Amino acid sequence: MKRLSAKLVFMGSQGVGKSSIITRYIKGDFQNECEATIGASFMYAKVTLRDYQITLKVWDTAGQERFRSLVPMYYRNSDAVAVVFDVSDRESFNQVKSWINEVRKNTNTPVIYYVVGNKTDLLDSRTIMYEEAEEFANSVNACYWETSVYSNTGIQDLFTNIGQNLIEIVESSKSPMNLKLEIDPEEVSNNDRINNSKIQCCINQ
Repeated sequence: MKRLSAKLVFMGSQGVGKSSIITRYIKGDFQNECEATIGASFMYAKVTLRDYQITLKVWDTAGQERFRSLVPMYYRNSDAVAVVFDVSDRESFNQVKSWINEVRKNTNTPVIYYVVGNKTDLLDSRTIMYEEAEEFANSVNACYWETSVYSNTGIQDLFTNIGQNLIEIVESSKSPMNLKLEIDPEEVSNNDRINNSKIQCCINQ
């Protein structure tokens, strides 16, 4: 079994559901109301794909403006960044680009970017349609994903896709990222290639 560890940071405006997405994946819990994150919180998430056991060191950063100055210390040396917005809140969507630009400005290593539209269960109040969000994500060289913590849709697939892209990077030696890979002695690594998998997010600085 190959063991891969990576740093994943969730960012976005207050109340978009960053903490809920992480908790839903790791603990399987759904809480209708969550306390606002102060500064940042940290959890481990596991993803198992083929012969890889991936440990994601997940940082959940605060969205409040008063904590904005603290965020750079948490996304430093990150391998993947997920910027979350609420599909029923245009202002949270408008803020996504500034979050991504901030990371690019303050990091020196390649990062995989995800734009995540959350709360897709709010059909009647949705203001950001899939096509608009996907077009925006493409324009900033990011992968677009949609989730609903309430209905538990898209979350498992989001973390799986992140894992797939990290594996693809490691196996193709495409980027000098901060990924840590350990291979068991009996493992013959060059016999393994990803099948039916394509890196869907661009790596950029």
